[in-house]
Amino acid sequence: MTATTGGQRPRHGLSFREFVAIAAALMALNALATDIMLPALGDIARDLMVSDPNERQKVVIVYLLGFGCAQLVCGTLSDLYGRRTVLLTGLVLYTAAAVLSTFAQTMDQLLLSRLLQGIGCAAPRIVAVAMVRDSYSGARMGKVMSLVMMVFMTVPVLAPSVGQAILLFGEWRSIFLVLAICGFILFAWSGARLGETLPAEERSPFSVREMTGAFATVLRTRASVGYMLALTFIIGALFAFIASAQQVFVETFGLGSLFPVMFAMTGIALAISSFFSASVVERIGLRPLSHVALVFYVLVSLTQVVVAATWGTSLVAFAGLLILGIFAFGMIGPNFNAIAMEPLGRVAGTGAAIIGFVTTSGGALLGYLVSSHYDGTVLPLTAGFALFSISALVIVAVTERGRMFKP
Repeated sequence: MTATTGGQRPRHGLSFREFVAIAAALMALNALATDIMLPALGDIARDLMVSDPNERQKVVIVYLLGFGCAQLVCGTLSDLYGRRTVLLTGLVLYTAAAVLSTFAQTMDQLLLSRLLQGIGCAAPRIVAVAMVRDSYSGARMGKVMSLVMMVFMTVPVLAPSVGQAILLFGEWRSIFLVLAICGFILFAWSGARLGETLPAEERSPFSVREMTGAFATVLRTRASVGYMLALTFIIGALFAFIASAQQVFVETFGLGSLFPVMFAMTGIALAISSFFSASVVERIGLRPLSHVALVFYVLVSLTQVVVAATWGTSLVAFAGLLILGIFAFGMIGPNFNAIAMEPLGRVAGTGAAIIGFVTTSGGALLGYLVSSHYDGTVLPLTAGFALFSISALVIVAVTERGRMFKP
């Protein structure tokens, strides 16, 4: 596969700016589908007459499970049948599932459509990255991904506010209608403008032997398995927060319509942390930076448990420590993923699929394990933060055989 270099015209057939815009939009679709509905979870639970208030969290968790599981196959299918086919199919499924959600009369119906929506959204997320790799190389590829991520980072900050604004003019079903419209726009835009970046002659034939061999290589690689499992616990803590954020900020702290503002502050902290990490990681090193951030996260999470147990519902204390924890996550997540991918070489594609599947699906299950214990206080959530961060630290220490903080 030959990526674009020098003055060659990119395979996608778009201007540089348009390609960055469409790649960012495709990747942001997942964050939008997760975060835009957080302000509506209470309305959904009441309208669908859910007996257990914590059941509302499944609207987020089930979507993430579908998204995580589908990553295992989307990459392989796009290698076999081309990027456009898989991308457009995924967008059709995403859009159709969003429409189905608007007609849900029970929680089970809504969860089924959310599962399908997550499966569909895995395609644009995986294919967007693959198209960048197909079209660019070296520093140019790095520039594209940096610009894409810069746009992508704005979505978690703005999405809850958009959801809250929609609720001012309509009911929760309107949010799914907006998601369906977004999916249709991206389908039309991609179908009309985005070219195929993987020609038929460069597609990989399917081989069970190669696939199983690649899986075995990943699972035999100590660093890949160790950091993948550690990252799963860290993402589990993040998903626990996302799933229970509406209940914590609206019900425990009584923020009401100000909830999106508080959620946006955590998104800003994550964006700043990610940019800070990107600017210093080459100088400090993946392991020293992420190890220090993990230890810091453990200390912050333990402090959160103590504060929650003694001060109870102190918004200032909880929010301040939460933002510090989110800041640490921005230096842990991307770097743990890079360390896990580093030794995989020729099986990097399969490795990325496995890591994406395990960390997203496993993180969703761990997140629900914590968020489902919400009891009107922040103690279960902070206890989950502490347990998961300590588990990640132990896994990393074992993986590195005790040699922490070294490049």
